[in-house]
Amino acid sequence: MSQMTADMTIGSTPAPLAGQSRQYSTFYVGDLFFGIEVLQVQEVLRYLEMTRVPSAPEVIEGLINLRGQIVTAVDMRRRLGLPKRPEGQLPMNMVIRSEDGAVSLLVDEIGDVLDVAPDCFESVPDNLPAEQRELIAGIYKLDGRLLLVLDAERALQTQMQN
Repeated sequence: MSQMTADMTIGSTPAPLAGQSRQYSTFYVGDLFFGIEVLQVQEVLRYLEMTRVPSAPEVIEGLINLRGQIVTAVDMRRRLGLPKRPEGQLPMNMVIRSEDGAVSLLVDEIGDVLDVAPDCFESVPDNLPAEQRELIAGIYKLDGRLLLVLDAERALQTQMQN
């Protein structure tokens, strides 16, 4: 992938502008550490009971009732091509705002909100599996780990495909 300039947009997540730090709500799916821009996050919730949707794509875990609002729940493990969640481990809900309204991303664990410096931002590495690479807008190199910036709109695009 070619070097990107500071004012380019990557997917639906703009690349950081020089000198501006960004805030990301973080979460884990398996051993992958993800971030999504704080402004895209509506709320974070413990596991909620879901209603299965017949004939829905396999990445759709079901529908949740969020104070009267029906919200689609997308299993990020399935979306990323990872093994199923261990038996007895309940997912957490990261409810995000999308073009089509609120959607819940089912994740393994919720992290903190992080401020990251723009000079740590890099393009997506080629060594990630394709199903993961297509959902990542870029990475931040942090102390001892990589923060994968989730392109939320791309992650939700396949929810209506089989």
